[in-house]
Amino acid sequence: MRCVGVTSRGIRLPVLKTGDDLANIVVDSVLKASENEGFKFHDRDVVAITESIVARCQGNYASIDDIANDVRKKTGGDEVAVIFPILSRNRFAILLKGIAKGVKKVYLMLSYPSDEVGNALVTYDQIYEKGINPYSDVLSLEKYRELFGYRVHEFTGVDYVDYYVKIIKEQGADVEVIFANRADAILNYTKKVLTCDIHTRFASKRLLKDKGAQLILSLDDILNAPVNGSGYNEKYGLLGSNKATEETVKLFPRDGQPLVEDVQRKLKEKTGKNIEVMVYGDGAFKDPQGKIWELADPVVSPFHTEGLRGTPNELKLKYLADNAYKGLKGQELADAIKEDIKVKEKNLVGKMASEGTTPRQITDLLGSLCDLTSGSGDKGTPVVLIQGYFDNYADE
Repeated sequence: MRCVGVTSRGIRLPVLKTGDDLANIVVDSVLKASENEGFKFHDRDVVAITESIVARCQGNYASIDDIANDVRKKTGGDEVAVIFPILSRNRFAILLKGIAKGVKKVYLMLSYPSDEVGNALVTYDQIYEKGINPYSDVLSLEKYRELFGYRVHEFTGVDYVDYYVKIIKEQGADVEVIFANRADAILNYTKKVLTCDIHTRFASKRLLKDKGAQLILSLDDILNAPVNGSGYNEKYGLLGSNKATEETVKLFPRDGQPLVEDVQRKLKEKTGKNIEVMVYGDGAFKDPQGKIWELADPVVSPFHTEGLRGTPNELKLKYLADNAYKGLKGQELADAIKEDIKVKEKNLVGKMASEGTTPRQITDLLGSLCDLTSGSGDKGTPVVLIQGYFDNYADE
């Protein structure tokens, strides 16, 4: 019997730059790893490419001046509310520089006790101790400081309130800070709003519209077209972007579907196997200590081949062992479970035998595995090879 299930390998690549032939470099690197490490390829293996190198090879960059020009054009350049930004030096601070440079005044409205992805300004215990209702109470900066003082993030050591205020002022804009968790709370200050939440942006925009906002933008409305020859993303704009330098940002990749299909075709020619290919960004998991939900990208996988669509259709082995076959053991138990797997229905949604299996898209599950495998620092493995993911206990 087979003794190994899913394996995930980080594949090392050279450091890539704009204009590099990514498809051929990925294929060559995966094949070289196979030769060096002695593993073989199989149908439905998965090759995953981090979004960062896709955007880098595309040259999908923009400057804070490009952001400022687009913001100025779309807001009129006088004032704008920046609401619900995440607290991130890498993800948002560089965007805030460009936004602030494009207007004369910023109303900065922060959600509390944490941002959308879990970065905390304060704790829920502290909110409770102070008698604050985060669903209804709107706090000024002065009230926030009176209640909570100056607090730094557990992992970064940054007071993000002070940090963001300084960024705005350094760009020559005035700033007023508000703390609230309803998008329409900002309309008491200005009717021009740039909502910076990621996964709740559509609900925020709808609420603002219903409550009479004059101008409603979200991050996917900024740099959704080139500005003076800059990079852009027609679908996601600034969403999914990362700091490149102190003056530039790398945008989420665009036009990646031809890439994954090209890599799939080239691997088929070289290996004879039908290998799935995807581009991945952040995974989608939560850190139990820092409470950060690791999904600042708008989606986990913006591009993937056809075979990666859908959700898993799996039986829960421990359910079968503890219920249907609780009187069996050893080989008899294994044989009974394997037979159930072989004849399982094509859609197990709502069936008790699938209870407890992970109800997520295949690309989201694979993306989380890839994100953890490749890391975010100096591992040098921006491509991940996953094998055995689509196998099950009944496969020999």
